[in-house]
Amino acid sequence: MKKNLLFILSVFINASLLAADVSPKDAVANAAAALGSQKNYSWQTTVEVGNNSPFKPGPTDGKTEKDGYTTLAMSFGDNSSEAVIKGTNAAIKTADNGWQSVAEALADNGGGFNPAMFIARSVQNFKTPAAEVTGLVGKTKDLTPGTNGISGELTDDGAKLLLTFRRGGNGDAPTVTSPKGSITFWIADGKLVKYQFHVTGTVSFNGNDRDVDRTTTTEIKDVNTTKIDVADEAKKKLE
Repeated sequence: MKKNLLFILSVFINASLLAADVSPKDAVANAAAALGSQKNYSWQTTVEVGNNSPFKPGPTDGKTEKDGYTTLAMSFGDNSSEAVIKGTNAAIKTADNGWQSVAEALADNGGGFNPAMFIARSVQNFKTPAAEVTGLVGKTKDLTPGTNGISGELTDDGAKLLLTFRRGGNGDAPTVTSPKGSITFWIADGKLVKYQFHVTGTVSFNGNDRDVDRTTTTEIKDVNTTKIDVADEAKKKLE
């Protein structure tokens, strides 16, 4: 029932956009700004990868409040982690290390793969859905309203950014060849409710090439009814 309602709203809004002569890019940017202006909201991001991919991330559940905390609950295989962000400060929690500031996690370089360091770097680059979509609009080619959202192709630079998980755009990234990507945005009641991008390409890092075929979907929920609880240990790491 909810999906049918969303579909009807999407058709109505897309038709209204054309009638009002509002560009699709402006419509998406406005919808992201409208979401970002709300008191709070939650979301879930899921990632689909090919069967041959060695990395199979689980869902990420997020919550954010305007001018307040943002919390993330992430899973990767059998491992789970958490993060809390406020302003420019962030803290992460892993099973091995408990709560750490990002600076503490990045300084803990024991050699080899360090999950805490990987998560800390991801958190440094993190953007809430409203902020991420604002940036993604500028990384698309022409967008077209349709019966299934507002869709278009990503630019090569946009596809490269998403292929390397550098969604915040900071830091050195692996080399990417043959990048391609498409993206769709859904709007209801003037606010962003969902977006999905599909990217393909070859990612090279430390001399290793890996073909990537990934679809990432973020769905927004609980706008203005989200409750955020932050552990005292996490708050101390944000000081």
